[in-house]
Amino acid sequence: MLGYIVTDQRGVLDAMLLRAADRLGAEGLRLAGAVQDNPVPEDRPDARCDMVLRLLDTGQSICISQRLGEHARGCRLDPGALEDAAAAVERRLTDRPDLLVVNKFGKAEMDGRGFRPVIAAALGEGIPVLTAVGRGGLPGFDSFVDGFGTPLPFALDPVLDWCRKAVAEARAERAAAPAAARAEARPLR
Repeated sequence: MLGYIVTDQRGVLDAMLLRAADRLGAEGLRLAGAVQDNPVPEDRPDARCDMVLRLLDTGQSICISQRLGEHARGCRLDPGALEDAAAAVERRLTDRPDLLVVNKFGKAEMDGRGFRPVIAAALGEGIPVLTAVGRGGLPGFDSFVDGFGTPLPFALDPVLDWCRKAVAEARAERAAAPAAARAEARPLR
C-alpha cells in the first residue's frame, strides 16, 4: 500500500508530515523513515535554512544540504548525505515497522537514487508507505509506481485515516500469511 500527497507548496508539507508522524507514533505505531525538519538558524534568520531529515525511529537528524555560499543559486542537496539517510532507514526495515514515511519522492528518487530503493523494499515486504511528490515530479513518480498507490488530499486527518487503515490491513495480511502457509503444509487426507 502506497499513499502519496501531491503538492506544490514548499515547507508546509514537511510540517504536516511531522505532525502526522508524531501523532501516529504517539498512538503506538512503529514508524521508519525520514521527515524534513528545517531549522532556521537564530543567528541568520533571513538565511536559507539547512535541509535536515529527522529519522523517525531514532530521532537522529541528518543534514542533507550543502552550504554553497550566500549568492549560490544551484541545488543545495548533498547527494551523499541523502544516500546515508536512505541507507540508515533501509537498515530499519528489518525491524518490520508498521509504516514507512518518506518526506518526498524528489529528483534523486526519479533518478533511481535516494529513498527509491527503500520505498521499493518496503512495498516488497508489505510495509505501507506514505510519501509526497511535487506536481512537476508526477511523471517520474508515475513511471515508478505504474498506477499503484492512493493519492491523498493535503489534509492531516485524511492522511492519518489512510495510514491507520493501511497499517491495519498490512497487519491482517501478515497474520493471515502464516495461517495460509500452515494450511498449505497440511497433508491431504
